[in-house]
Amino acid sequence: MDLSYTAEEEDFRARLRDWLSSVLPALPPKPPPDDWPGRRAYDLGWQRRLHDAGYADVHWDASPTLRLIFLEETERAGAPYVGANFVGLLHAGPTIAAEGTAEQRARWLPPILRGEEVWCQGFSEPGAGSDLAALRTRARRDGDTYVVTGSKIWTSHAEVADWCELLVRTDPGAPKHQGITWLVLPMDAPGITVRPLRTLAGSAEFAEVFLDEVRVPVANRVGDENDGWRVTMVTLSFERGTAFAGEVVACRRVLGELAVEARENGRWDDPALRRRLGRLDAEFRALWRLTQWNVSAAEASGGVPGTGGSVFKLRYSHARQELYDAAAQVLGPDCLDLDRPWALERLSSLSYTIAAGTSQIQHSIIAERALGLPKGR
Repeated sequence: MDLSYTAEEEDFRARLRDWLSSVLPALPPKPPPDDWPGRRAYDLGWQRRLHDAGYADVHWDASPTLRLIFLEETERAGAPYVGANFVGLLHAGPTIAAEGTAEQRARWLPPILRGEEVWCQGFSEPGAGSDLAALRTRARRDGDTYVVTGSKIWTSHAEVADWCELLVRTDPGAPKHQGITWLVLPMDAPGITVRPLRTLAGSAEFAEVFLDEVRVPVANRVGDENDGWRVTMVTLSFERGTAFAGEVVACRRVLGELAVEARENGRWDDPALRRRLGRLDAEFRALWRLTQWNVSAAEASGGVPGTGGSVFKLRYSHARQELYDAAAQVLGPDCLDLDRPWALERLSSLSYTIAAGTSQIQHSIIAERALGLPKGR
């Protein structure tokens, strides 16, 4: 498989670098982490700048390779992360682009790209986290609407979202993977209660969402009724396959900063630490190559990442935790000071082997879909 870039792709990289170097110095200060209305406005403003410069459509209308170059260069330049836009840009948007009708694509994709609307993800439930297909939120068909009752947890950015990609059970009598439907929920609908959740790192980007007889138009269904599990696999393939690409670049940058810090504070003299950082450097270089391979494979198969995304997600989750464990080793006792660089990231890294599918789930996906091993009983 050819992992090199074409002349056209390198030209795109050069133009993007020039634009980033001109626009980033003029950005306003980023709001505090706990100011989500402010962060929503900041993140939407950045997305609007990308749109006006002609870069907003890289998430759907460009090739996967151009998308990868975009993520690589924006992270290297220190550009704002997608932030509150991440569900819309990296999960829901690509899913609607791949599975939605022409009317749905026309309604929901342009506002995401223009930085006008924020999405959240309503997948996990208190009793159905790793076993996502065991969800119990019900949707009863009533004419041209679904009446939804249930609850969701770990709903990213629900407190500032306009829309939610929502999984519901529409046929409780069907096998659990066959009775699920993928809906677009308007977050201002009557009957919705949002309760923010505070994480170990002190942030509140997640929330519980309670749904009490909430009406959702049938026109907001993506895919057929009871075909939501297949659509969900498309969503998760984007989440595990390309959504973390920019973070690999960020981890490589952090690794270099750790080496500088270790030299300055004297911990570079520890040969065990040097070996650890060297091994992590090789790890993230390999993960970047795996990302390129996954993108090339997606490009050859119509743009949707395959099971290689689970391979990447499994290893990346553990590598990120190892990176910030190494950061604690470099900082020493200062790693307990949450105002120091990397301290909060170390706390948040603990969630990565759970978020977007636990490592145990990824092991099962790889065993069954990539290696062809029989399903466990």
